Amino acid sequence: MNSWDAGLAGLLVGTMGVSLLSNALVLLCLLHSADIRRQAPALFTLNLTCGNLLCTVVNMPLTLAGVVAQRQPAGDRLCRLAAFLDTFLAANSMLSMAALSIDRWVAVVFPLSYRAKMRLRDAALMVAYTWLHALTFPAAALALSWLGFHQLYASCTLCSRRPDERLRFAVFTGAFHALSFLLSFVVLCCTYLKVLRVARFHCKRIDVITMQTLVLLVDIHPSVRERCLEEQKRRRQRATKKISTFIGTFLVCFAPYVITRLVELFSAAPIGSHWGVLSKCLAYSKAASDPFVYSLLRHQYRKSCKEILNRVLNRRAIHSSGLTGDPHSQNMLPISE
Repeated sequence: MNSWDAGLAGLLVGTMGVSLLSNALVLLCLLHSADIRRQAPALFTLNLTCGNLLCTVVNMPLTLAGVVAQRQPAGDRLCRLAAFLDTFLAANSMLSMAALSIDRWVAVVFPLSYRAKMRLRDAALMVAYTWLHALTFPAAALALSWLGFHQLYASCTLCSRRPDERLRFAVFTGAFHALSFLLSFVVLCCTYLKVLRVARFHCKRIDVITMQTLVLLVDIHPSVRERCLEEQKRRRQRATKKISTFIGTFLVCFAPYVITRLVELFSAAPIGSHWGVLSKCLAYSKAASDPFVYSLLRHQYRKSCKEILNRVLNRRAIHSSGLTGDPHSQNMLPISE
């Protein structure tokens, strides 16, 4: 194994570790907080998180073994199962992000009727459609025997070894990426750009009120005026940064792999094996970044993490004080008469 393979293996190990810990933390927050579970986006987050964990414990280790061994890491049946999961989980992840963007669009554009338009039942129907949509292509690929180990990506995924099926497989792969990657990308752009438009409109209204207030308050201290203007500037940039993060991480993680698959099928240009594995690692890195982009940086999840941490620390403190026989803790016990 050369230095490139060692670097790719290290990248996979790091991605697996971050993905496992962060997605497990999101699940703990969902289990701990009833407020988060009552909201419709929790179903989308749960679906995305479970898919990320399944990819982390099944597909990533097999790809790591393929990179290290430079051959198929498991038997044909296990590899076909992993390829089925790889295709399903990739489509499910993309469609889940599209569902989250639709939820944000409804919440921002229709704030007064959001609870009526996006109930838990509606979210469950969207998740059910996501599963049905995502299962269609791997089921068809399984029936056509287009699942197995692909040496270019060192992973079990969509592949066809028969030259006479190259055109059919290329059309199938193109349709899969068009109805998963491209469809989700279009939904993300349409919904988040509308959200950005509404956010900028509200920022302009707030800016007008802020400027009118500053004009009326003649005796206001210059430092207060400067802080108001700085907050006004940060407010305008906040929505743009968030939406750029949502769309940017989607493109950076998925686009290289999708483009590589299409170039491989529709072009005679040779593709290096290291680039193939790297593009697959970038697709896997979405599982590690999703918890931070969609969950852990939000206020409710940060609050839930703090409560979980405080509960763990309090239990440890009580347990250690009981073992050491802390006199202060003993004095706190009620004295029987």
